[in-house]
Amino acid sequence: MFQPPPPTGIKQRLVHTNALSIQGASSTLVPVDLTENTVKAEENVQNEEFLQAQSFMRHSQKLEEELRMLGMKIKQHENNLNHLKAEKSKLDDSILHLQVTIGKSESSSNATIGDMDNPLPTNDEEVNKQILQNEKSAAAILCQLKIRHGAQASDLSLTKDVVGIVATLGKVEDDNLSRLFSEYLGLETMLAIVCRTYEGVKALESYDKEGYINKSCGLHGLGASIGRTLDGRFLVICLESLRPYAGNYVADDAQRKLDILNPRLPNGDCPAGFLGFAVNMIHIDISNLFCVTPSGYGLRETLFYNLFSRLQVYKTRAEMIQALPCISEGALSLDGGMVRSCGVYSLGNREDVDVRFLRLERSTGLDGLQIKTERQLKDTKWKKEKILEELKREQLLLDMTRFNFNKKKTDYLKYLAQSSSDATQAQTAPDRFISR
Repeated sequence: MFQPPPPTGIKQRLVHTNALSIQGASSTLVPVDLTENTVKAEENVQNEEFLQAQSFMRHSQKLEEELRMLGMKIKQHENNLNHLKAEKSKLDDSILHLQVTIGKSESSSNATIGDMDNPLPTNDEEVNKQILQNEKSAAAILCQLKIRHGAQASDLSLTKDVVGIVATLGKVEDDNLSRLFSEYLGLETMLAIVCRTYEGVKALESYDKEGYINKSCGLHGLGASIGRTLDGRFLVICLESLRPYAGNYVADDAQRKLDILNPRLPNGDCPAGFLGFAVNMIHIDISNLFCVTPSGYGLRETLFYNLFSRLQVYKTRAEMIQALPCISEGALSLDGGMVRSCGVYSLGNREDVDVRFLRLERSTGLDGLQIKTERQLKDTKWKKEKILEELKREQLLLDMTRFNFNKKKTDYLKYLAQSSSDATQAQTAPDRFISR
């Protein structure tokens, strides 16, 4: 009934055999590796991670390509806008030039009844009469000398370096502009004597050993000899001492107008009512356009550029005030507005300076050239309207493309963040499996 337990050695062998083998159907013992399931699990995880990485790469590359295409479209629209804005700027300049050419400033209609009683001089004789009315001025003495001696006056050592008087060195196409420019410069400047070199300035006045003016020499002596006593100070402008305009000139312009960039508002548009720069509205005789100074400069880039600098001219005072952000060196309006410099305004009634620039004589009727210019102006305005339409369309396309780009960029960043979070979780999963 009672069976003794097997020997200790046999028991140990049975336990060992059971631990390392299993009983098959054929009663054959098959060895089993305990780490096999772990290896398969790790392989499955690695395969899943590889597939996920492939999916991530494909999708991220797709998003990157879409962003790249949208970025290229944005760049293309920006280039189109820049090109259209440059074309619009050129058309604006052309319109301004054509308006001034055909008298679109309408300044003649702004002339008052009082202006008609004091008409603008149209020839040298009339402007000389205006200068001679200022009897005690240096300009009046030079005019008297010229009237009495004619061409011989320029051969005198006293006057051989004198170019002329400011009021006689330029002409304008419009009465109102002449009055505005004369008022802006003032009587003293309009009567200023212009010399080529400083040697000419020294010839006009000399001093004794004590530093007092020698009344028997220079203009003082000349005035005394013709019965016109020179009293008080007078201005003399030395051209060679002026800093000339250093920029370019308007291409193919017979008057060698200065190629000054038109003012621009913060949005890039030219201010409404802007007609041009005063320095380019002065007509200069051909003899004074070139090589007036020893350095080869003419009157526009020396004398008138220093007198007017970048003084802007507008149709109305209201338009001038609207353009204040663009005005750095003064402005005038045809209805009498005046800005001396940034923050300095001239208010009150207009003053009529009795010495003014000559009016440039021209036909009052529309000739063939003016009719052609009118047609060019109309055509240029039509082109500008088309450019404005294209600008609006390109701006709309640019805004839409930027919106799509920003939306796609947000989706891409969200996808990267989500993928990074999934990858982190996948990396921690094998560690948890092994730890168990």
